[in-house]
Amino acid sequence: MHPPETVLMRTKLAFGIGASGEAGTLWMFNALTFFFYNQILGLPADLAGMAVFIAIVFDAITDPVMGSISDRFRSKYGRRHPFMFAAPGPILIALFFIFNPPDTVETDFQLFAWYTFFTVILRSSLTLFTVPHLALGAELSDDYDERSKVMSYNTLFGYVGVVFMHVFVWFFIFDKFEGGQRNIDAYTPIVIYASVLIAFCILASTWFTKDQIPFLKKPPDDGERIGFVRLIKDMVGAISNKNYLNLLLGLFFLSVLIGTHETLSIYMVTFFWELTPYQIGFLIISNIIGYALGFILAARLHRRFDKKATIVATCLLLTFFWSAAVNLRLLDLAPANSSWELVLLIICLGSVSSAGGSILHISVMSALADVADENELKTGMRQEGIYYSARAFFGKASNGVGHLVAGFALKYIGFPENAIPSQLSDDLLFNLGIIDGPFAMIWGFVAIIFYYRYGINRKYHSQIQEQLRLKKSAQSSSNQPESV
Repeated sequence: MHPPETVLMRTKLAFGIGASGEAGTLWMFNALTFFFYNQILGLPADLAGMAVFIAIVFDAITDPVMGSISDRFRSKYGRRHPFMFAAPGPILIALFFIFNPPDTVETDFQLFAWYTFFTVILRSSLTLFTVPHLALGAELSDDYDERSKVMSYNTLFGYVGVVFMHVFVWFFIFDKFEGGQRNIDAYTPIVIYASVLIAFCILASTWFTKDQIPFLKKPPDDGERIGFVRLIKDMVGAISNKNYLNLLLGLFFLSVLIGTHETLSIYMVTFFWELTPYQIGFLIISNIIGYALGFILAARLHRRFDKKATIVATCLLLTFFWSAAVNLRLLDLAPANSSWELVLLIICLGSVSSAGGSILHISVMSALADVADENELKTGMRQEGIYYSARAFFGKASNGVGHLVAGFALKYIGFPENAIPSQLSDDLLFNLGIIDGPFAMIWGFVAIIFYYRYGINRKYHSQIQEQLRLKKSAQSSSNQPESV
């Protein structure tokens, strides 16, 4: 059985809602954990960054391993769904312990070890869901444009998860607690809310896509079992594809850009812009506008300009406009701190940045499915799990690399733990702006270089699909019994 060219709306919705669970997990980690450990618990910034870097090393192992396993796993529930069902439990356990270290954890080293251990558990558990889930999305259709629509729903629901987290945290929690994000008691209701959201979205996505199992691709029938040697072969085979390698390297440098911004975002709104929690809550408007534009425009842009041109252009938009407000402040051209004029400026510039990021994400996710087709033509194997393990890895590596870069940068400029807004020197704040502005932009420009080298367009993909059809037709004919 083959996947339908047009995916039913209910299937797109069921697939997409899983991204809200992933996004809720990553938002909790990206937006809050570094600040929580550095500014509330007093862990030095470089140690906080190093803890997440260690977790990246584990991600580099667990993500491709999960990709290879889910490509080859056999069960009556398919090769993806068993892992997706298993993911929520360990995710929620790790999230709870990250934000609730015991009183016996007192020294910097003990706090560092605690943070590192449960970060590794959290991110490895998220891999159980994210890699099979993304691979599932790539299998829902073989059509060049329909894949973009499927991934649009994944991206849209990912941002819905971000909106749900942001609105609840800033309007209903931090705005109500004295000291806001600097009050340790505010984090307990946030963890409870996030846990409910994450579990519901992951389980709903897994349950309501079960009906697609008969239509999904089957594990490779090459006689090889899951194992270390097979994993190495799968990884080497993936890296040898130049289009995949360019997307991979683009994702890496983009992850440094995104991770730096996301790690520093709570520092910027708290200390650099001196906004209130209520004002910070309204900044989500830029994301809502950007996400909506991305959902509406991505597939249309792919039909008009192709995926490569769209990827390069939107990466440029994301890189430039995400740092635009900070760069204006460094030039003394932005409105006064704490003002609503400043909030409006950040929202306007952020809307362009968010739209670029949304379209870029959809485009890269869709392009990875096209690369999987190219790989099938060359090797005869469907390996969506291996290819999308890179997306899962860099989705987590963005905050990991960002924590590392931001941690050492904050240490370098001498940013204090337990800092108080309005009591930091102008020179220190200027240096903070340099990190989130010109320094962060460098990585986006490097990513553009690699995205420009990506080589699959609509015409080439059509040729791939035609050759795959001819190959399958020939195999089907050879398997037919001869007539007597």
